[in-house]
Amino acid sequence: MVELLPLLGSALILGLLGGGHCLGMCGGLMGALTLAIPPEQRGRRLRLLIAYNLGRVLSYASAGLLLGLAGWALAGSPLATAMRVLAALLLIAMGLYLAGWWSGLTRVEALGRGLWRHIQPVATRLLPVSSLPRALLLGALWGWLPCGLVYSTLLWAASQGSAINSALLMLAFGVGTWPVLLATGLVAERSNALLRQRGVRIAGGLLVILFGLWTLPGPHQHWLMGH
Repeated sequence: MVELLPLLGSALILGLLGGGHCLGMCGGLMGALTLAIPPEQRGRRLRLLIAYNLGRVLSYASAGLLLGLAGWALAGSPLATAMRVLAALLLIAMGLYLAGWWSGLTRVEALGRGLWRHIQPVATRLLPVSSLPRALLLGALWGWLPCGLVYSTLLWAASQGSAINSALLMLAFGVGTWPVLLATGLVAERSNALLRQRGVRIAGGLLVILFGLWTLPGPHQHWLMGH
């Protein structure tokens, strides 16, 4: 478990620094879900919003578990190495996106649009949201919204060769996205302002790029570990 802590920290940072993308991708949806709360339930708004996001994060962890099983089944095979290489390249692309140098990562989102077309009608039937279980289920469906950031992190998590570790990494990533999507008032404004600062985003992007290079199989890993 101790060896997993740096990876969990990395997943948390990926979610936190990707908050700007989450705000653009899910901010409107979060507003729509808030408006979908009936007037008589407005006193429970915070609990319903927490349920939305809890369901979303649990769907990330479930996807990590499922894809992690595939990664575990492929462990030790050439396909496992190919998965790790692809995950490393996507991490580098993610770092370039976070730093604001290249937005090609968003093209990956097109891969999930077909699935979302089948999920969206089911999610619509859950509106208006009148209970915590309903909010939790709607949030779980929301977690399958096409997102290049989620897909990249998911493949990286699955390349670890352990279904449990993959689920935990996706859970940590999901928790990292909470501040932007859940926080309210002055604290949220300050956190958003911090995450949008160019210096912070460049530093975070470089950190993710370095992690992607370390993930890429090769002799350079020993040199990076030494530094």
